[in-house]
Amino acid sequence: MADKSFIRFKDISISERILNTVFLLTIGLGYLAALANMYYTHQGLDGKAGLTVDDVVISYYGSTTQTRLGTAVTGIMKPNLKIKSDQDVILNWIHSGADEATYDEKIAPILNRDCVLCHTPSINPSLPDLTNYAGVSEVSHAGGATIPTLIRVSHIHLFGIAFILFFIGKIFLLCEINVYVKRVAMVVPFAAMLLDVVSWFITKSIPGFAYVVIFSGALMGLSMGLQILLSIYQMWFFSEDN
Repeated sequence: MADKSFIRFKDISISERILNTVFLLTIGLGYLAALANMYYTHQGLDGKAGLTVDDVVISYYGSTTQTRLGTAVTGIMKPNLKIKSDQDVILNWIHSGADEATYDEKIAPILNRDCVLCHTPSINPSLPDLTNYAGVSEVSHAGGATIPTLIRVSHIHLFGIAFILFFIGKIFLLCEINVYVKRVAMVVPFAAMLLDVVSWFITKSIPGFAYVVIFSGALMGLSMGLQILLSIYQMWFFSEDN
């Protein structure tokens, strides 16, 4: 039985319920958009349509047969090249060593025209930085995401999602459920988020850990989604008499 010294959804005003609901719905839609962004960012890296474990491996560990840039321009990013022959220009540059002089002369104009609209850190920090030679060089040689890139993305990920989970959890606290179940449910998405970030770094060295990346990401999303749905349900449709 819930401790009656704490407020529950039945104790808050209609205005508070409306505010909580629109917040949770907005966060839910935002998370769905984030999933779509993740899908389109990572899918096709293995040269095949759809998101696979191999795509995750290539993102973090790298490919033994192709660089990330080469895989992108022959797969998912190929339609973004306005001039088809530019694909061969980029591939020839990669295969010849990806030197800076040729980058300035031939590659930068292509990327600036077709790619930097999305591949700019200030716009999408989770995507490779294609605005300068240093960033392009990282994805033009064998290997996946670099340690500096993982650190940059992970600190943004941890700070941003931690705040979201905190506010979702504060609302979820008002649910009428077993207190021990509630405590576990609040901790799970935070633990899954930490496992997700740690597994990025491990996958950088151990490709098989890509399965943990997928599992931890799915666990965080499911646990957060259940908190949102249960909170909305109890705010509007649940009573102790049910």
